[in-house]
Amino acid sequence: MGTSTIEKLFGKNVFNDEVMKQRLPRDVYKSWKKTLENGEDLNSDIANVVAHAMKEWALENGATHYTHWFQPMTGVTAEKHDSFISAASESRAVLEFKGKELIKGEPDASSFPSGGLRATFEARGYTAWDCTSPAFLKEDAAGVVLCIPTAFCSYTGEALDKKTPLLRSMEAINKQALRIFKLFGHDDVKKVSCSVGAEQEYFLVDRDKYLKRKDLVFTGRTLFGAMPPKGQEMDDHYFGAIKERIASFMKELNEELWKLGILAKTQHNEVAPAQHELAPIYTTANIATDHNQIIMEMMQKVAKRHNLECLLNEKPFKGVNGSGKHNNWSIVSDTGINMLDPGKKPHRNKLFHLVLAAIIKGVDENAEVLRLSASCPGNDHRLGANEAPPAIISIFLGEQLDDIVNQILGGGVSSSIHGNDLDTGVHVLPVIYTDATDRNRTSPFAFTGNKFEFRMVGSSMSIGDCNIVLNTIVAREFEIIADRLEKAEDFDTELDEIIKSYLEDHKRVIFNGDGYSDEWVIEAERRGLPNIKTMVEAIPYYTSEKNIDLFKSQGVLSETELEARAEILYENYSKVINIEAKTMIDMATKQFIPAGIKYTRELASSINSVREAVPEADTSTQVNILKAVSTLLSEAENALNNLKELDKEAEIKENGKERAMFFKEKVFPAMDELRNPIDELEMLVDKKDWPVPSYGDLLFEV
Repeated sequence: MGTSTIEKLFGKNVFNDEVMKQRLPRDVYKSWKKTLENGEDLNSDIANVVAHAMKEWALENGATHYTHWFQPMTGVTAEKHDSFISAASESRAVLEFKGKELIKGEPDASSFPSGGLRATFEARGYTAWDCTSPAFLKEDAAGVVLCIPTAFCSYTGEALDKKTPLLRSMEAINKQALRIFKLFGHDDVKKVSCSVGAEQEYFLVDRDKYLKRKDLVFTGRTLFGAMPPKGQEMDDHYFGAIKERIASFMKELNEELWKLGILAKTQHNEVAPAQHELAPIYTTANIATDHNQIIMEMMQKVAKRHNLECLLNEKPFKGVNGSGKHNNWSIVSDTGINMLDPGKKPHRNKLFHLVLAAIIKGVDENAEVLRLSASCPGNDHRLGANEAPPAIISIFLGEQLDDIVNQILGGGVSSSIHGNDLDTGVHVLPVIYTDATDRNRTSPFAFTGNKFEFRMVGSSMSIGDCNIVLNTIVAREFEIIADRLEKAEDFDTELDEIIKSYLEDHKRVIFNGDGYSDEWVIEAERRGLPNIKTMVEAIPYYTSEKNIDLFKSQGVLSETELEARAEILYENYSKVINIEAKTMIDMATKQFIPAGIKYTRELASSINSVREAVPEADTSTQVNILKAVSTLLSEAENALNNLKELDKEAEIKENGKERAMFFKEKVFPAMDELRNPIDELEMLVDKKDWPVPSYGDLLFEV
């Protein structure tokens, strides 16, 4: 595909600014832009004109239906399709799409997770057009559907989605960052946005093999499975040559994403066998979140076309690296100033020093809720497992910024560390100019040149949650700082005092070493940093007094909305573990234990046949295997019965927190107790008798 073809393809299915400029009357376009840029209400007459232009564009591109596309608290997207058809008479239909249909929809709010905000008999909810994220066309077997990104709220006004609080947090950081820019003389700055680029990791396995494993079908991860002789220890998959079948998938995926205006940039093999990564170019946090949801959906859709299955679970396979997504986050003005760019002379950049100090303070004081923003059942298997950042929140600054921080704490900044020329010793190779600092892949929150990379988010998760938290905590710090500086009698003295005091009080969160080491866990505890190991332990922080005050102060989430989100997370954890437990029970009962019993019969028959044919023959090998298999079957049966009882006990608990804690403390360990003997059985039972594809089949036969 040539450059000109890519350029023609890019954004062809997006009702973007360029399309609107072409199709809308000039005064309508200007009014719409004013609404977009100033956050003003959209006039109903303007909405009708925009809706008509959007409909005509969609129809010309083959659309028959439209939908309000939203992101409920399920973590995935939702849509209800309505056709453009309206009745003109009994014998004739017309195609209509009015401004009121563009602006507002009405899905059933009680059928989505609400944390008690909506009862079953209280069904009304609303979707509201988010005009900051362009409408797009979705093409599939159903035809072409016009998708309108929307927010989703209850009849009583509470947010029931990921988008609404994200948009609120973006408004909060815009409001407070503008105050900071004004204090530094940047009066021309009118708008500040958070820029985000989310790297997405995923696994691809053969779909025929996938369908033979109930655990993958029902839970997205393998609940049983012995490791093959080879895993990822040779480091030969990472950045290795991409197999043709996978490359074909990636080619089609790129084309589909480019049509939707998603700047899919980088693709490569990841560390684990069958694992891969896609990274897009940065855009605003809201659009980046929408794009990441589309990317995940499109990955799974395109994979099926290639008889593959895309696994987005954080830990599909025990014993090899799991998947996450790196949320690269920065703060940028409409004039092009990146608040996280140190500049050519970082030691003189006081605005950068202040923003850095504010982020360090905000992350240190709100580590618990930032950890919560990366919490889901699957991610409990990754964090702290020497394959992903530890569950302890810390900040990596690198050599250059660490030196500047130490100079500030020492009383004054006079210099900056810069990169050097790197001579490889090979004359035909060019001299490389190195960065001022190395990278640290073990840090959960690392500075990487002109942005922070939050590396804890799970691969299946919406990036909305972590960006809501990041935006909110930084907006709060900017507000506190602006309040002080606006009242300061001596601006420079007060500025220096804020920067130095913030760094002195919160330097404990800065750590540039190996986050995977046992020594760091001990050191973090000595520093007083929280180590929240599981999702269930993190959820209570949503409703702590400190966090209620944090989110309320910035108008991002109310106390009621926070309580609802906590309840939803408890419920989600319990449901996920319950489904996994029931799947294990089903597979062990119907597949693995019967396979083991069948194999014991074959062994016993073999032993008897050999002894009958050759009485003096040594059958000790067969006998030993028979004993081993029989012992493991007995262990599996005991573990199975124990898991059944504990799962029943968990289901009758009515309190959400209590039920989730029971699943974590009782049911989850019982699942491991069942898995262990089954995995050992797999290593003994003849492969032809084993009822599901092995790890080797799934990871290496793609």
